[in-house]
Amino acid sequence: MFSPRDYLDLERTAHGALFGGDDEPVWSAIGRIGDYLDGLLDRHAGERLLGEVHERAVVGELVYVGAGAVIEANAVVRGPAWIGEGTVVRSGAYVRERVVTGGRCVLGNSCEFKNCLLFDECEVPHFNYVGDSILGYRAHLGAGVICSNVRLDRRHVTVATAAGEMLDTGLRKFGAVVGDRTEIGCNSVLSPGSLLGRDGILYPGTHWRGVLAAGRIVKNRQNLVVVERPDGGDRD
Repeated sequence: MFSPRDYLDLERTAHGALFGGDDEPVWSAIGRIGDYLDGLLDRHAGERLLGEVHERAVVGELVYVGAGAVIEANAVVRGPAWIGEGTVVRSGAYVRERVVTGGRCVLGNSCEFKNCLLFDECEVPHFNYVGDSILGYRAHLGAGVICSNVRLDRRHVTVATAAGEMLDTGLRKFGAVVGDRTEIGCNSVLSPGSLLGRDGILYPGTHWRGVLAAGRIVKNRQNLVVVERPDGGDRD
């Protein structure tokens, strides 16, 4: 149930070791990111900054920047963090602790990242928050998408099973798992414990909570009412 391979192609990341077997839920990897990253950085202590780091970027000591990666001016990569080959961290991005990105990702302006894993070619380009989450291969977040990672009552995050039972994840902080190639429309909110299958689409402005099967579209239509202004719009 909720196997990593149900959502993610583990061949599309260099960090598949974060995941256990098929009998382990996909979100288990979230609790391992810190220890995994510590070991990875130790093994690359002598070769951490292989990409291009702008002189006005702020990059912590425990940060790996892969070949061909670019950290633009005014980006902050506090770390510990792993920035994969060819990934671009744009101006104004804030990469906090325990962040692992794949190759050729986009971490955009005014976006914040914390304790998360991004698979190869994942795009998070504008005004997003990604905390305690996993984003699959070529997953894309539209502008303003938020992966909310904490319940208002601060209790453990739960996930609904197919039988309708609430499964305790054991995590107090768990945002979302977004499957490979899934598109999240602008200004959507993914509530804690959201799991979205591969090749899905969420319309803009959607508030989603729960499990979405692969290949589904979530439509969100507004009921707009157009009326005439009482004063006719005359401001003279």
